[in-house]
Amino acid sequence: MPHMFYQTTAAALLTLSLALPAPVLAQSGSGAYLAGRHAAFVSDFANGDRYYARALSYDRDNPSLMESVVVSRLALGEVNKAVPIAQRMEELGLQSQPAHMTVVADLAARGEYEAILSRDPETVGVGPLVDGLIAAWAHLGAGSVAQALEQFDKVAEDDGLRNFALYHKALALASVGDFEGAEAIFAADEDGMMVSGRAAIARAEILSQLERDGDALAMLDRVFSNTTDPSLADIVARLQAGEALPFTQVRDVRDGMAEIFFAIGQALRREASPDYVLVYVRVASFLRPDHIDAQLLGAELLDGMGQYDLAVETYKKIPTDSPDYYAAELGRADALRRADKVNAAIEVLEKLAREHPELAIVHSSLGDMLRQQENYGEAARAYDRAVDLTEADDPSMWFLLYARGICHERERNWEQAESDFRTALELNPDQPQVLNYLGYSLVEKQIKLDEALGMIERAVAARPDSGYIVDSLGWVLYRLGRYDEAVGHMETAVSLMPVDPVVNDHLGDVYWAVGRKREAEFQWKRALSFIKPDDTDGEADPDRIRSKLEIGLDAVLAGEGAEPLKVANGSD
Repeated sequence: MPHMFYQTTAAALLTLSLALPAPVLAQSGSGAYLAGRHAAFVSDFANGDRYYARALSYDRDNPSLMESVVVSRLALGEVNKAVPIAQRMEELGLQSQPAHMTVVADLAARGEYEAILSRDPETVGVGPLVDGLIAAWAHLGAGSVAQALEQFDKVAEDDGLRNFALYHKALALASVGDFEGAEAIFAADEDGMMVSGRAAIARAEILSQLERDGDALAMLDRVFSNTTDPSLADIVARLQAGEALPFTQVRDVRDGMAEIFFAIGQALRREASPDYVLVYVRVASFLRPDHIDAQLLGAELLDGMGQYDLAVETYKKIPTDSPDYYAAELGRADALRRADKVNAAIEVLEKLAREHPELAIVHSSLGDMLRQQENYGEAARAYDRAVDLTEADDPSMWFLLYARGICHERERNWEQAESDFRTALELNPDQPQVLNYLGYSLVEKQIKLDEALGMIERAVAARPDSGYIVDSLGWVLYRLGRYDEAVGHMETAVSLMPVDPVVNDHLGDVYWAVGRKREAEFQWKRALSFIKPDDTDGEADPDRIRSKLEIGLDAVLAGEGAEPLKVANGSD
């Protein structure tokens, strides 16, 4: 989707102030307060709410504690529970944007538009942008279209907010059936008004209501070129079938107010911390529970903050008949994985694959999850389905083949693995991950070493800061008996990945090969120290490393029936 429009200064949007002074509490409440602060610091909103509320019970009119509880409850999406405290803050004459936002959202939800209009923005305002647009929509809710339009125009006088205000003016006109007026606003400044994906869909619905389906399709094609989103595909299919799309982006005043908070939250995403943005998004979801984009953005923010259970809960709110249901389920599976609930995540993806067998991304996501769990056979079969559903010239095809090649290689199906890697390179000839993996695999198999060296050198040229890739170059030189050349590359790899057991083990072997045996033993000991006790499937073999420390690399190679090291630097 296109970038959010707003060429607005961060100061105009960053209106949420959490600047009340820290409370001075009696000893009985200080522990709860400190626990609440810690919870807030790690974005643990549930415990933040619990501890701050406990501290507040010892000092019921403490401004900082009241605001902290309000913010925690907004972040949890429990706006109704935040309302009484927010109202109390206003009764006490306290300046708090979170509290004012909560009160105005409650009034909007109850349709009390006159009460909104009677509020003084100087004393109980959220911020100039929010207050201006809220007032415009409130005028519409109170029955005055003329005053609403006048208020939108007033907000638009600020050049930085002009597109934002005109966008909402167009939504307001469309919500009352004036599609000609709404389209005139879009048409007057088409580039500036294409503020987001939601704006494009809103305009498509407006054009459809004006029986201009062809124009709607052309506009969507310009804005969403090469997008395969099922929700968009559904809209396009309906337009192509000649169906008149209802205007759903903003159906009424409450929806319009929800759109204010969502759009600001989305615009703030690159400017503010996630918990800060979450407050806006949660208010949008409170005002419009079926605002799918707000729910998805809220879940993404929670996932990014490590609040996986809350993210999963939010993703689950997307109804199964929504075109975005599959995206929500993909997000839910990813959050479950990060919460170490991998089996549950796989179950979600397997169910989704049965429900949407036609979506390549579902099968590729399942393949990725299974591959990460080292279930390579099942992962390869999931990638098979993804490959079958993906056009040969699709930009993602190289990665599908690369990932499937990894699975085949781990399953010891080398012929199939090499075929996938080489086909991936045909599609993306200089892809460093594929060059490195194929080159390294050839080195380990002791075949086509000159070709492997060329591949890995190209990979290093593309990714000189990748420890794994630089390690591969050092290792292929070692395998070729070019020990002196290998040293510098292996030392660079260790500097890039100082605690990786495989890289340290490799450096030890290289040192031994050039006669630096004491340094080799030091590196092997380092490698052993970096192997985790439960890492039974890692590439660094602790028993082999211990053998090298006890009897030396030469004896270990002899015992394995491998070729001996070449004489280097006087070593024997």
